[in-house]
Amino acid sequence: MTLTNSDIAELTAFRRDLHRHPEVSGQERETARRVVSALSNHPPDTLITGLGGHGLAAVYAGPADGPTVLFRAELDALPIQELSAAPYASSTAGTGHLCGHDGHSTILMAMARLLSRRRPAKGRVVLMFQPAEETGAGAAAVIDDPRFKTIAPNYAFSLHNMPNLPLGHVGLIAGPVNCASRGLRVAFTGKPAHASEPENGTSPMAALSGLMPDLTALSHGTTQDPDFTLVTVTHVQMGAAAFGIAPGDATLFATLRTLTDDRMNALCETALKMINETAAHNKLTVTHGFEDIFLHCENDPHATDILRTALDTLDIRHDASGLPMRASEDFGRFGHTAKSAMLFLGAGMDHPALHNPDYDFPDDLTPIGARIFEQVTRDILGG
Repeated sequence: MTLTNSDIAELTAFRRDLHRHPEVSGQERETARRVVSALSNHPPDTLITGLGGHGLAAVYAGPADGPTVLFRAELDALPIQELSAAPYASSTAGTGHLCGHDGHSTILMAMARLLSRRRPAKGRVVLMFQPAEETGAGAAAVIDDPRFKTIAPNYAFSLHNMPNLPLGHVGLIAGPVNCASRGLRVAFTGKPAHASEPENGTSPMAALSGLMPDLTALSHGTTQDPDFTLVTVTHVQMGAAAFGIAPGDATLFATLRTLTDDRMNALCETALKMINETAAHNKLTVTHGFEDIFLHCENDPHATDILRTALDTLDIRHDASGLPMRASEDFGRFGHTAKSAMLFLGAGMDHPALHNPDYDFPDDLTPIGARIFEQVTRDILGG
């Protein structure tokens, strides 16, 4: 089955409505409501709402027993101000769909149209609209929700649009495709003093100025290297915003990346040893915490072969372009519950990069993504 011109026009309007009303991770209530409203015209056999927060799972079942195939999209937007003259630009200050999650959700809505017209011959298709992807919290919350056990997918697939790949070209490989990452928050405490008498205080300045280059020096190699590591200092704050006070406290944020989860454990250990030794040398107390924890995303060989076969059937070009990516993806956790694979769908060589304030999802990708997922469905479940 294929999408009609009317389908594509209505799906484009749906995508742009989502784009106009973005919500950040954990706050996707209205986005979920819009999805539920759109699904009412293409009703699934089962609809699970409030899954792991504001997540949704729409289940379309075939008449015979068979595997369960899950396709995942994301609901959340980013806390970034959009810079766009488009009539459907974000109406929420400081928030924008600048990663394409509105487009990914629209691809699943296209699948809902196709599945409502023709169910698979066997098994089930689950359209998973996941919350809180950008913080790395959403997939874990969905999987930990007791109702996820009623879904229990055998296969899980996803896609992400990818600027700097030709429009419609696909990046696909087996093995690691997205890095593990986590945010490290470090707080130093010393003693403030009058700015005219800094010797009477204990300043974190020397600790910060030494740690920033030392932490970034832990970076090594490229994603083609199994031992790839990258440390990026993303935020530093020291003392009060005043001229009369020598600082006594400081906060440092850094993002740690590795190709695999195992390598992440070693990088965290090395970074924390460096931080603790620096604090002790500078007579500071120190605390730390980890946030925005993403597991690495690894494509299962069998699931990757299924995607590759579908792409070949549709005569869609694909190769290993841009993979593995440095960026992280919350989809990796689904690989712990099912045979999973993710593909990367080219958004155009000159398209603005993800998370840029002028990014916008190319609507031409909606029918391409839907064709791929539709082909995967029929290859696995028939119909």
